[in-house]
Amino acid sequence: MAELPSLRDDAFWDTPVQEPLMPAVPAASKQRKRRAYQERMETRGRARALQAMYAADMRDFTQLKRIASQVFDDLSIVSEERLFASQVVATVCEYGAEIDAALTAVTENWRYERLGAIERNVLRVAAAEFKRGSTPVKVVLQEAVRLAERFGTERSARFVNGVLDQYARRLGRL
Repeated sequence: MAELPSLRDDAFWDTPVQEPLMPAVPAASKQRKRRAYQERMETRGRARALQAMYAADMRDFTQLKRIASQVFDDLSIVSEERLFASQVVATVCEYGAEIDAALTAVTENWRYERLGAIERNVLRVAAAEFKRGSTPVKVVLQEAVRLAERFGTERSARFVNGVLDQYARRLGRL
């Protein structure tokens, strides 16, 4: 059996190091990675918008834009992510009363103001994206459920899914 060199063996440290071989990456793979990054950026942007809206909900929701800006600065998020999150927050600021009224109508058996802050704000994020209309409905639903699972519970995710499904049907989007 061959003896392994000890850590003090000078011959061990003087041996040449072979650089790892890097496989060639086809152009299609690079495009997929770029697209995946964009999708992740939007997902992170939704999470940042939710964090800002949650913070505003805990403090003073009328100061949403100011609080969102402060949260985004504190988290030092990248510019593309911040832009996406800011657009969602701006939509909620502009159409907040309308969004809350529509969501209140959908949550017939639940008083909207009594919902958990996470669930209420996940619903607002999704409703704002429905309002903007730039993201497919199924993507909005899936992302909202993931946000509810990540920041809430599995039960929250089921609730959010049911409410947003009903909301999308009332809007005629499903």
